[in-house]
Amino acid sequence: MPSTTPATDRNPRGLAAQLPRNLAANIAYFLVNIVIGVLLVPYFINTLGVAAYGLIPLATSITGYVAIVVQSLNTSVSRFLTVDLQREDYAAANKTFNTALIGLTVIILLMVPVILVVAYFAPSIFNVPAGQETGAILLFLGVSAAFLIRSWSGNFTVQLFAYNRLDLQNLVNITNIVVQTGLIVLLFTFFGPDLALVGGAYLAGAVVASGVSIVLARRVCPYLRVSIGSFDRTRVNDLCGMGWWVVINQIGSLLFLQIDLIVVNLLFGATSAGEYAIALQWVILLRAVAGVLSGVLTPTILACYAREQTETLIRVTKSAVKLMGLAMALPIGLVCGLAPELLTIWVGEEFTFLAPLMILLTVHLAVNLSVLPLFPINVAYNQVRVPGIVTFFMGIGNFGLAVILPLLTGWGYYGVAAAAAIVLTLKNAVFTPWYATRVLGVGSHTFTRSMFPGIVATALIGVAAATLGAVVQIPALVTLAVAGAGIALVYLAAVWALGLNEYERKLFESYLPQHSGE
Repeated sequence: MPSTTPATDRNPRGLAAQLPRNLAANIAYFLVNIVIGVLLVPYFINTLGVAAYGLIPLATSITGYVAIVVQSLNTSVSRFLTVDLQREDYAAANKTFNTALIGLTVIILLMVPVILVVAYFAPSIFNVPAGQETGAILLFLGVSAAFLIRSWSGNFTVQLFAYNRLDLQNLVNITNIVVQTGLIVLLFTFFGPDLALVGGAYLAGAVVASGVSIVLARRVCPYLRVSIGSFDRTRVNDLCGMGWWVVINQIGSLLFLQIDLIVVNLLFGATSAGEYAIALQWVILLRAVAGVLSGVLTPTILACYAREQTETLIRVTKSAVKLMGLAMALPIGLVCGLAPELLTIWVGEEFTFLAPLMILLTVHLAVNLSVLPLFPINVAYNQVRVPGIVTFFMGIGNFGLAVILPLLTGWGYYGVAAAAAIVLTLKNAVFTPWYATRVLGVGSHTFTRSMFPGIVATALIGVAAATLGAVVQIPALVTLAVAGAGIALVYLAAVWALGLNEYERKLFESYLPQHSGE
């Protein structure tokens, strides 16, 4: 038996002891994401050009739609498998695991022709720079295949998630991004810049990361075995019953989060899409960071649900919304307030005209990221039908507004960004916190009140950063460093002293390593 067994993770003490490791892994993944994300964009612009660079995030956006069923089934599997394993019902867990694995394999095989068709016609559908048509096809093929491989291996990373081993889950993610990025630079160096090589690097990273995830899953959870005989038709009904509504929700989410770049490419061309993608990169990074932070909480919520610890779940989630808002207020406010300086250092002074666009794309995240800890509640309680319907129809509304607003107002891609800000904020400021209270049976403003500190903090940081950026007449790099560090120190001290209550301080401290050992 491997030394890393899930025994310590099956009780609250084990879950709490795992939090520091998860936090350390989250920080590592955050730093890797930031460093690579920041450095890769100017590298692509210098080697491929702005227009060709815009096709890379566009390909990942399209892939999200192609593999939507796979993603949704993985979400459903996460819920059922986590509950089975937390209850130590390994017979049920094996049925869930193998039913999902076989189902995913069939779905992915059926989607291969769809991927081939989408990739082949990509140059006809989207604006692709002249001479880049073949590279674009191979880019779409590589990115799509990589996405499907990672989705299939997600059936194994779910086991890491179920035992709260987010440190190992992040190790898989870091492996993927490091292999992917390293190969891009290596291949570009030896063969020259080409979109096809980017697709190949994405595919190689997915294969290596998937192999790592399978090895780690076997080590952490030795109770599950791949077995065709464990396929259970009744389990299909459970997974698909929930999965269908998650599909609807996923479609709506993609219409919120991954439609704008597609619309910009189709309406305004490849160069405009490349410019939009530059401003969008920081939004992607901030969403990734917030997703990792909220992901630390998800296994705890599912475990509380499995053990029927409702009061603990409510209290932790309420504080998590507030902490998420306060945590993300600092980077959101700094990006908005110091956007011109950030663009100057990052991609060059010739792109500072994108500062207003970056602010428009980023500022509403103060609301839309603070609610992330609420989403696992719907999954835990299997209450995904109503959120799915609301997200789907509001996503369609976002798509319509993203097309209509720029055409009616002449705002160009600013209209596309404004549409997303308006509709997504409306959904997450009103519906998301209200529905979570309905599921839990608490007061309708329970979570709304928890969102206000983060919103106020974002506004104050943004104004302070913009003021310092305008007043301090020194080189952009020095301004960014001095203003950013100064504001961060003052803000963190103020939040710790004035912004948190005793319970929230203890909750934060629980994420830090304990001296007493496990």
